[in-house]
Amino acid sequence: MTEEAGETGGRSMYLIRGRRVMVSDLLEAGLIEAGAKLRFNRARIGATYTATVTGKGRIRLEPDGEEFRSPSRAAMVAAGMRAVDGWRAWWVVDQDRLLDNVRQELLDRAISRVAHQQTEDKVRQRIHERLRQARSRADEHAPEQITVRELLAFWGAKERGDQVSQIEADLANHGLVTSPSFRAVTLDTLVSLTTPPDEAEVPATVGSPVAGELPVAEDDEGDDDLNVRLTVGNLSPLEGVESVGPNSTLHEAITKMVINDYSQLAVLSGPRNPRGALTWRSIAQAIHRKPDATVADAIITHVEVVAYDRDLFEVLPALQHHEFVFVTDIGKAVMGIVTTADVARRYGEMATPFFQLGELDQTLRWVLKGALDLSTVQPFCRRPIESFDDLGFGDYEHILENKDIWQKLAWPLDRQVFIARLAEIRTVRNKVMHFHPDPLSEDATKKLRNFTRLLHRYRDPT
Repeated sequence: MTEEAGETGGRSMYLIRGRRVMVSDLLEAGLIEAGAKLRFNRARIGATYTATVTGKGRIRLEPDGEEFRSPSRAAMVAAGMRAVDGWRAWWVVDQDRLLDNVRQELLDRAISRVAHQQTEDKVRQRIHERLRQARSRADEHAPEQITVRELLAFWGAKERGDQVSQIEADLANHGLVTSPSFRAVTLDTLVSLTTPPDEAEVPATVGSPVAGELPVAEDDEGDDDLNVRLTVGNLSPLEGVESVGPNSTLHEAITKMVINDYSQLAVLSGPRNPRGALTWRSIAQAIHRKPDATVADAIITHVEVVAYDRDLFEVLPALQHHEFVFVTDIGKAVMGIVTTADVARRYGEMATPFFQLGELDQTLRWVLKGALDLSTVQPFCRRPIESFDDLGFGDYEHILENKDIWQKLAWPLDRQVFIARLAEIRTVRNKVMHFHPDPLSEDATKKLRNFTRLLHRYRDPT
C-alpha cells in the first residue's frame, strides 16, 4: 500500500467512526475542487445566494467574502435565517448536485475502502447501510419511526451516554435528525428518522430556538452542542393523554379518573387546543358549590402547557404551584403530562446510585484503613496517595488484587469474583458521575445494592 493510500484509508476510518464530515474532507478526497462555485436558491422568496469553496475547505460568501467552515452556518448568514441544513441548501454548480450528495459519495467510498481492506468490523458498515435506508425513506416522505431505545441499539448502546455525539454525527452525515429530538424524550418514545426542514422562516436575529421546532444539527468538527439538560420530555413518553371535552359530564370525567387512577384529567377541545384540567379538588369544590355541576364548573383554566424539550428546572416552579404540567410534542399537540410524583421518582432514580456509591466508597475505605497501614497500600496506587481519603474505586481494585492483602482481610470470598464485581461497580460509578440523562438500569442498581449488603457482612476486619 502506498503512503497516499494509507493516509486515505486512515482518513476514511476516521470519518466513519462518528465524526462529522466537513467540506475540507471533500476537498482532500478530490470530490470537490478549490474554487468550486456553490449556489443556494430560496424558491419561496425568489432569492439566490452564491459562494466559493476555498483551498482550505471553507465556504466564502459572495460578494462580502465572509468565510465559514460550516455549510449550515454559511447558508444561515447568507440568507439571514435562524436555521437551515446547509448540506441540502448549497448546490455544487459544476457538478449539478447538492453538497449533501457529494458527502454521501465520500461516505460510500469510505465504507467501501474499509470493507476492501478488512481493517474494520461489520458494525460501521451495518450502521451506514441502516442510515442510508432511513434516509431513502425520509426522502420519500415516509420516515421510519422507531423508539429511542431501538435507535441506540444501532450503535450497541442501551442508554444515552458517551456515544450520543457519535450517534448525532452519524445521523447528521446522512442528513438525518430525529423528530422529536432523541435527547429530549424517554427511551420508549417513538421518534421519526427524517430530514431537517428545507427552510426556517425565523430571522437569524432571534435568540433561542422555538420550543418543539425540529433542530438542525451543527456540522462543524468539535462544535457539537453541549447538552446535559434534563427535559420535560425525558419524563413523559408523549403517548397521548386521557381527556374529556369542555361539554362532557362530570360523571364521564370522574369515571375516567377512577378507572385510570388519575389525579388530574386534561380538558381538550382538540389535541392542540387545551382548555384546562380537572382535579379531585376542583371537582369536589364544584359539586360543593353546585350539586349538578358540569365539567365547565370544575375546570381549572390556568394550567401550564410546556414543550417537550423545555428544561425541567425551568418548569419546577409551575410544578410546585400546580402539581402537574401538560406536555406538547413537536407538533404542539398535548401528548403527555408530568406531575410532581414523576419528578420525585426521577430524582430518586438519579440520587439513589449516588448515595449507594458513596456508601460503598466509604465502607471500602474504612475496611482498608482498619486492616492496613497507609504505607502498605501506597505501592498499589497509580498516583500519589497521602491518606486513605485519597483512595478511589480504581485503587480499591489494585489493592485488593494483591493476595497478601486479601488474606489479611480473612473474608470467606473468592478474590477474583469479588474483584470482577468491583470492576463492574467502578464502571457503574463512571456512568453515574458523568451525569448521563437516563436512569441507571435495574440490573446496575441491583448490583450496587447487593454489593453494599455484602460489604456490610464482612466489613469488620477482625
